[in-house]
Amino acid sequence: MNTEHSKIMKLALDWFDRLGWSPLPYQEQAWEAYLSGYNGLVNAPTGSGKTYSLLLPAILDNYGKVRKGKGPVILWITPIRALAKEIGQAARRSVQGMNLDWSVGIRTGDTTTAERKKQWQSAPEILITTPESIHVMLATRGYADFFSSTATVIIDEWHELVGSKRGVQVQLGLSRLKSICGDLSIWGISATIGNLEESLDILIGNTSHAQKMKIIRSRLRKRIEVESIYPETVEKFPWSGHLGLKLLHEIIPIIRKSRSTLVFTNTRGQCEIWYQKILNAYPEFAGLMAMHHGSISRELRDWVEDALYEGRLKAVICTSSLDLGVDFRPVETIIQIGGPKGAARFVQRAGRSGHQPTALSKIYFVPTHAMEFIEAAALRSSIDHMIVESRMPYIRSYDVLIQYLMTLACSEGFEESQTYEEVISTHCYASLSRAEWRMVLDFMQYGGSSLKAYDEYRRIGLAEGKYRVVNQKMAQRHKMSIGTIVSDVMMTIKFTSGKRIGKVEEWFIAQFKPGDHFWFAGRSLEMVRIRDMTVYVKKSNKTSGSIPSWLGGRMSLSSEMSVLLRRQIHDFQRGKTMAPEMSFIAPLLDFQNERSYLPAAEELLIEYFETREGYHLVIYPFEGRFVHEAIGALIGYRLSKKLPISFSIAMNDYGVELLSDQSMDVDDVIDHDLFETRSLYEDIQNTVNVVEMSRRRFRDIARISGMIFEGFPGQKKKERHLQNSAQLLFDVFREYEPDNLLYQQAIDETMTFQFEEARLRRALERIRGQRLIIKKPDKATPFAFPIMVDRLREHVTSEKLEDRVRKMTLEFE
Repeated sequence: MNTEHSKIMKLALDWFDRLGWSPLPYQEQAWEAYLSGYNGLVNAPTGSGKTYSLLLPAILDNYGKVRKGKGPVILWITPIRALAKEIGQAARRSVQGMNLDWSVGIRTGDTTTAERKKQWQSAPEILITTPESIHVMLATRGYADFFSSTATVIIDEWHELVGSKRGVQVQLGLSRLKSICGDLSIWGISATIGNLEESLDILIGNTSHAQKMKIIRSRLRKRIEVESIYPETVEKFPWSGHLGLKLLHEIIPIIRKSRSTLVFTNTRGQCEIWYQKILNAYPEFAGLMAMHHGSISRELRDWVEDALYEGRLKAVICTSSLDLGVDFRPVETIIQIGGPKGAARFVQRAGRSGHQPTALSKIYFVPTHAMEFIEAAALRSSIDHMIVESRMPYIRSYDVLIQYLMTLACSEGFEESQTYEEVISTHCYASLSRAEWRMVLDFMQYGGSSLKAYDEYRRIGLAEGKYRVVNQKMAQRHKMSIGTIVSDVMMTIKFTSGKRIGKVEEWFIAQFKPGDHFWFAGRSLEMVRIRDMTVYVKKSNKTSGSIPSWLGGRMSLSSEMSVLLRRQIHDFQRGKTMAPEMSFIAPLLDFQNERSYLPAAEELLIEYFETREGYHLVIYPFEGRFVHEAIGALIGYRLSKKLPISFSIAMNDYGVELLSDQSMDVDDVIDHDLFETRSLYEDIQNTVNVVEMSRRRFRDIARISGMIFEGFPGQKKKERHLQNSAQLLFDVFREYEPDNLLYQQAIDETMTFQFEEARLRRALERIRGQRLIIKKPDKATPFAFPIMVDRLREHVTSEKLEDRVRKMTLEFE
C-alpha cells in the first residue's frame, strides 16, 4: 500500500472509529483493490456493509481531483428506486461525516422534471440512478460532456440485473461510458449468486478493464434460522393454495411478539388476499399493517417504506418489491408464504431481518400445501451447504440493441464502426457478426425486407457519417418507451377526487362495469367510470369483491432447488437423517409409497391410473413447472407418433400429467427412447405451444425494440390493439422473412427461458440414465393429486373448487 492509499484509508478508518465501527476484512480488501486500480465485484451477505466497501474509497480517491465536466464523479446504479433512497442516505452520511463538500442526488423515474433539469445543468458529485435513467440521459444531447467527469460506476445488486434485459441495458450503457470516460473504474455489488466469476465477466466485458479485475469475497456466513409453521395434521391429498390461509391464525402471535415483520408472498394477487384476510380476521391491525407491491402507487409505497423505517408499522404484507437491499432495522422477523422456488430468493428475504453483519436472521416458512414442506427441508439444506442459484444471462438480445441504438440516434447520433466495436465488447453481443450488425442497421433504417414499404418503420437515417433519428416525433415516442420492463397494459386507479391509488392490468378491469366492486391496495372499491385508461373509483363498504391477480405470477422451481428436492425424497426413502419438515410429512410420504412408490435419486417414477376423467399418465422429474411443460408437450408429441392418441397436459413443480380419454399399454410404449435428446429441438418445434409461446414472447420484444408503441401518457393503446399489432408483425416475419433477427429471437427466448432448453436437455439426459419405475395404482396418489387440482383450477371458480376437491378426496381415499 503506497503513502497516498494509506492516507485515504486512514480517513475512512477515522470516520468508522468515530461511529464506533470496525471495518470488516473484506471491506478493507475492497478499499485496497479499488485504490490499486482494479475493477471488480464485491460479494458479501445482506446487511454486512457492502455499500461502504466501495462508496468510501470511491469518494476519497476522487475527492479533490479536478472535475472534467459538469456531470457526476460517481455514478451509482441500482435496480430499484427504494434502494436508491437508502444509498443516498448512506452517501450523505459519509460525505458529511468526513466533512467533505460534495453533494448527493437521486435520479429515477420518480424524480421531478425540474430536479432533472437542475441535475443536468450542474450534477451532484454522487448521482444514484437506475439502468433506465442512464439510457434516458444517453438520449439527451450533450451526454458526452455530461459524463466526461465520471470516474467510477458502481452497479448495486448486480445479481438481480445479470440475468435480465436490464442487465443488458447496463452492459450497453457501460460500453458507451468507457469510450467517453477513458480510465473508468467499474465495480459491482452482489449478495447471493452462484456463477460469480461469470457475473464479473459479464459486468466488465471484453475491454482493457478486464486486464485488471478482482472478486472480493466476504468470509462472513449469514446466520439464518428457519422455522416452519405446521398444521395440526398432515393431509393425505395436498393441493396448492388452501393450506397457507388455514395457518393464518398461527402467524398472528409471531407478528404480535415482533417489533416489525415482513410477510413475503410470491405474487401481487397473493399479497392482496393475505392483507385482506388478516385485516378481516384481526381488525385491530388497522393502521399498524400495510401492503407493498409494485402496482401500488409510488406515494403509497413511499409512505409504507418511511413508516417501516421509523418503526411505525407492525407488519407489511409484500412481494419482491421489498426483496432487495433496503435496510429496515426495526424489522425483526420475516414470514415467507409458500415456497419461494429458489434458495437465493429465500436467503435474500431472510436477510431483510437482522440487517447487521453478525445478527441472526429469523424466517418463518408457511406452506400453502403439504408438498411444500419438502421445499422447506430443501431450503434448510441449501443454507447449510451455501447453495445458491446461478443467473443465466441474456445473449444476442436484438430488441435491447435496437432500443439502445435508437437512444444514441435521438441525441448525438452514432458512428457505425466505433459503435459496433463498443457493442461487441459486451458479453451479450460478443458473438454479433458484421453481417448481423448490418441486418440490425438495415432493419432500423429501412424496416427490413418485409416492412420496407412502410415509412413508420424507417426510424434512422445516415447523415454526415452518423446515424440519427429521422424526425422529432419518433424521438419523442422513443424517449417515452425507454426500458425493458414490460407488462400488460396497466390502467391507473384513482379516486373520483383525483388521488392516485395504483395500477392494475387492463384484462382485470375489463370484466367490470360501473357499480361493480373489487379489492385493491387493501381497500374495497366501487367502479364509477373509465376514462382515458384511468379507472375512477370510490370507497365501498362491501366486504365481498374480486381481488386482482396479475398475469405471469407463477414461478418455477430453480434447478438447484430441484436437485435438493430430489435428494430429500431419496434420503427419506433410504431412511437417512431427516429435516423436521420431512419427519412431519412422513405419513403423507408413507401413504405415497404404500399406494405407489417413492423414487430414489437414480429412479424416475411414472404412474398410470384411471378415473372418471379418463386415463392419467403422470411423470415425476421434480424439475420445475417450466421444464415439465416442455416434457409434457414432448412426451405427448412422441406418444402421438406411436399411437392415435391425444392428451391434455397439466403440470406443477413436481411432475406433469398427460390425460387422455383413450387407454394405452404403458409397459409397451413407455421406454427411455421417449426421453432421448437427439431430435429434441425439432420435436419441441413441432409441438403446438412453441409457436404460440413465441408469438406471446414477440409482443414484449416488439415493445422493447420500438416496433409497437404503447401510446403517450393518458392516451395508452388498449392491450388488444397492441397484441393484434404484435401478432400481425410476428406472422408477417414468420411467412415472409423467417431470418428476421427479432423473429428468431422470440423463438430462441422461448426455448431458452420458457422451455429452459439447456435445463430440459440435462433433465432428459439424467432420466435416460435412471431406472424407470412404472406403477399402476388403483386411485390417484398424493403426488398426482395437486397436479389434478391445478388442472381443475383453470375451469372452476374458487368457491366451487373446494367443493370439487372435497369430493375428489373422498373418491380417492
